[in-house]
Amino acid sequence: MARAPFEIAGVQVKAGTRETVEVPVAKLYTHTPLHIPVEVVHGRRDGPVLMVCGAIHGDEINGVEIIRRVLKNGALRHLRGTLVAVPIVNIFGFVQRTRYLPDRRDLNRCFPGSETGSLGGRIAYLLRTQIMEKVTHIIDLHTGAIHRFNLPQIRAELKNPETSRMADAFGAPIIINAGLREGSLRAYADSLDIPVITFEGGEALRFDDVVIASGVKGIIRVMRELEMVPAKKGPRAPRKRSETAANSQWVRADMDGIMRPVASLGQKVRKGQKLAMVADPFGESEVAITSPCSGIVICVNNLPLVNEGEAIYHIARFDELGEAEKAMDYFRSSFESEVSEDAVVPVHPWDELQK
Repeated sequence: MARAPFEIAGVQVKAGTRETVEVPVAKLYTHTPLHIPVEVVHGRRDGPVLMVCGAIHGDEINGVEIIRRVLKNGALRHLRGTLVAVPIVNIFGFVQRTRYLPDRRDLNRCFPGSETGSLGGRIAYLLRTQIMEKVTHIIDLHTGAIHRFNLPQIRAELKNPETSRMADAFGAPIIINAGLREGSLRAYADSLDIPVITFEGGEALRFDDVVIASGVKGIIRVMRELEMVPAKKGPRAPRKRSETAANSQWVRADMDGIMRPVASLGQKVRKGQKLAMVADPFGESEVAITSPCSGIVICVNNLPLVNEGEAIYHIARFDELGEAEKAMDYFRSSFESEVSEDAVVPVHPWDELQK
């Protein structure tokens, strides 16, 4: 018996086919219509329905390229289940190269949304009714904010065993057991008992091929774990298990001035270790920014000009810091093999990670 078609926005995608569906979302004030593009790959055989989405914050563009490369992967020819790829959720922010919607709302705080609510609420309502409520698993792709570079990492609520399985299968060097934020896509998916993981990596408005390649590999690994695509032939190569952070802590500037970083992305730091120096433009006053805890640097502020109280480093804490350092060493030694033939020149923070 043939598998039933997958329906989205009134379009039926037959089993064994793939189709791009333009989901109407709104109009600009010029009366120009806007659509959220969705690629549906509907396998011939039953299986999970996985949604992979990017750019819910419009300036976080690494996810768009990750999804493009996943859709080119030959493993999809043997797909079980359905892949629903939404590379650009926040189409308004993507066009304007900004994190937010035109009314300055954060779309990732608007779920579950409302058919008659704000613009963000209406888009969230459209996404959940047209797509989210039809899927069984979700991977949400993000980057750091503008001028902040995130180490590739998974954030997930690990109480759900299926979520934990996806997080570990992804293969990022670090998993953060992160709580759910009200109004986020992840929180709403969790309320529906849909396992969801968030991949963070890179910086807003910048491509980084190490991050992109890691994201592509991670999604394919999750699809293999869910038995949506075949396992690789031959013996499986050993893969270092991701390490889970107990929690994380932001480190903020103690004064306004010009920051000179000392610690680099992915580095192990001890409590009290110097992370950066901040000085006024004349050098008359200078303070050292030190780590309040031991852990791994998972985010670095790339902008040297900082204000008092501004977040400049993000430190992930681990019960076993030595094991986390081993995970980072494994990532350092193997990331070159993660880079695809479509390579984009890596940005500044990886220069330190390669040393």
